Amino acid sequence: MSRPPFPAPTNPTSTPAMPPARPSGPTRPPSRDLAERRTLVVGRGISVQGTVQDAERLVVEGTVEATMIHATELSIAPGGVFKGEIEVEDAEIAGTIDGTLTARGSLVVRGSGKVLGTARCRRLQVEDGGQITGRVEMISDHPTSDIAPRISNIESVA
Repeated sequence: MSRPPFPAPTNPTSTPAMPPARPSGPTRPPSRDLAERRTLVVGRGISVQGTVQDAERLVVEGTVEATMIHATELSIAPGGVFKGEIEVEDAEIAGTIDGTLTARGSLVVRGSGKVLGTARCRRLQVEDGGQITGRVEMISDHPTSDIAPRISNIESVA
């Protein structure tokens, strides 16, 4: 082997650098870089069944079957398959999702993407070639009680 399997330890006798002083007063937590997010990647040819916990970002290149997953971001690559129920902030589908998807933010279905089942989202973008088979529900900022009278009025006029 030409290189060690793990990086060589740093010199233990060196003095660690002091962290920069923090400003006084309330501070906002730093936004987490995409690389710093807790990411689970299910690679091509890999199948996973069960529960996923504490993943902020789920990338599906293989197959995932799960009852309920909460994450910040879902990305299904071309050829990737997700079966089950998932709730995320944003989702990008270039593979296949079969089940129930709730995207509190945006749902993007790429040209190679297929959504089968129920999709709930606030914003929807479907590229040419993208497919949605099933039910689409748009999440709105309006409470259901405000919308119901308008729907009933529309139905009574028709």
